[in-house]
This record gives sequence, C-alpha cells and structure tokens, in this order.
Amino acid sequence: MTLKELVQNHTWKKVSAKFLEIYPEAEENIKGYEMVFERLKKMQPEETNFAIIITKETDEDDDYFEVSGLHKHPKTKEETYPQGIEFTPWTQWLGMDIYQESLDNFSEQEIVVHCLYEMTFVGFSEEEIQKVLKR
Repeated sequence: MTLKELVQNHTWKKVSAKFLEIYPEAEENIKGYEMVFERLKKMQPEETNFAIIITKETDEDDDYFEVSGLHKHPKTKEETYPQGIEFTPWTQWLGMDIYQESLDNFSEQEIVVHCLYEMTFVGFSEEEIQKVLKR
C-alpha cells in the first residue's frame, strides 16, 4: 500500500481529528495541514525505491514518532539504515510503499498524520521546503 492510496482512502475530517489527537500543538497550523492534504489528493505519485517506516521512539523526556525512508533494494550498507526523507518531493512520498511493520503498528489515519507532520516539518509548500534545503 502506498501513501497515495492511504490519502485517497480518507477524508480530511477524519484525518484532522486524529491529527489533533496525536499532535495537539499543531492546532494553530491545522489549515496548513489541510491545504497540503488536499493538494496531495490531486498529485500523481512518482515511483521510488523507498518505503516509509514509522516507529515510536522514547528518549529520557518523552515519546516521539520517527518517520523515515528505507531503500527497498539497498546497494550499500548505508542504504540498509533508515534515511531522512523530509526534503523529498511530495510526488515521491506519495509513491512510497508503507513498510509492513508500520501498517501493523499504526492505523491508516495515524500513518497519514505522521507523514503529513514530517512532510511539512520545515514548511507547508514544496517551495518553502526547497528554500530551507538550499540554506
């Protein structure tokens, strides 16, 4: 199952309720997340060699969620480790399969929420994200 399929399977109303449950501090930016969600519904996915993996991590202060990409066909030792994907174009995010372990541990809506949160970590448009990347 790809991220695009998950986005297509759900409405913003249901996703936003789960979003505010998981990330209540995001309420002030909820319109930005909605704008991105609706834009993703209209975008065409691009095939990629990555799969999305989501894990729940714990540090000394609290729990957090890690969203990364895993190469489906790693060619080097480094490619066997999770990679940061926050600067990846959204069409590629949409084409990524969801790692089976993530499908087993999270609901579809939770996966969409965590991906949206990670995709927009530095901005609510791809142009903003690319400006941050260039800096």
